[in-house]
Amino acid sequence: MVPESASTDTSPEGVLFLVPSTLGESEPAEVLSGAVLQTIRRLDGFVAEEPKTARAFLRRVGMERPLQDVRIAVLNEHTHAADLPALLEPALNGQHIGLLSEAGYPAVADPGTELIALAHARGVKVVPLVGPSSLLLALAASGLNGQGFCFHGYLPIESAPRAARIREIEARSRSDGSAQIFIEAPYRNQQMLAALIEACEPRTRLCLATDLTLHDEAIRTRTIAAWRSATPDINRRPTVFVLQASPSADAAKRSGPPGLRRSRPRSGERGARPGSGEA
Repeated sequence: MVPESASTDTSPEGVLFLVPSTLGESEPAEVLSGAVLQTIRRLDGFVAEEPKTARAFLRRVGMERPLQDVRIAVLNEHTHAADLPALLEPALNGQHIGLLSEAGYPAVADPGTELIALAHARGVKVVPLVGPSSLLLALAASGLNGQGFCFHGYLPIESAPRAARIREIEARSRSDGSAQIFIEAPYRNQQMLAALIEACEPRTRLCLATDLTLHDEAIRTRTIAAWRSATPDINRRPTVFVLQASPSADAAKRSGPPGLRRSRPRSGERGARPGSGEA
């Protein structure tokens, strides 16, 4: 949906657009379609985690109005629930506003879920714009289980709880064959990789999806044993971790011999759906 002229729209049909951003310093036109860019340029205002970086992104998008005239409200970890109605008020008054992510997709490993929930509760239409999600890009490129997966966000920082959580995640994957996705602050990536190499079984597969959509993008899936013999430097490089353990004997019996999973219903199975992810 592209508003004809969002800046002059005074109808009661305000919309909350979910506005994806780039995953790094690449140009928006490299990862966002022309229709999405046109929609962003016409929005009345934005809700963002950090106005400075939001304005830098909007400058690269090429807003149709001077940036000093573009309203950017703040939604971050310090925002109280009592402040959310004021952030949504412009949409309730008929304006089209955008929830803008710092990097990637809004509300997925990113602030904004509560604002979206409030929009639904208040009857404001929510429109997700198409753009990059590092989690789905990593999963799709990993070669691991895209039919059953779980996203865990950040794991514990302290070494002992982190190791326990890694073993718990690996055990879950071993039991049901699911892919397990998690992230870390880039400056702690190397510690996370070391913890995975230490805690996981040698046959467990681990994908490191680093600098997604950027010019130095690297996506590699190897066993823990292989990572132990050749550990890459991912320090301060945004990385998504995707892990899948070798199945237990019981899980292997349940799933049968390895092979391609059906992703489309057979004839006569109209309405059947492939297994869905949990993320």
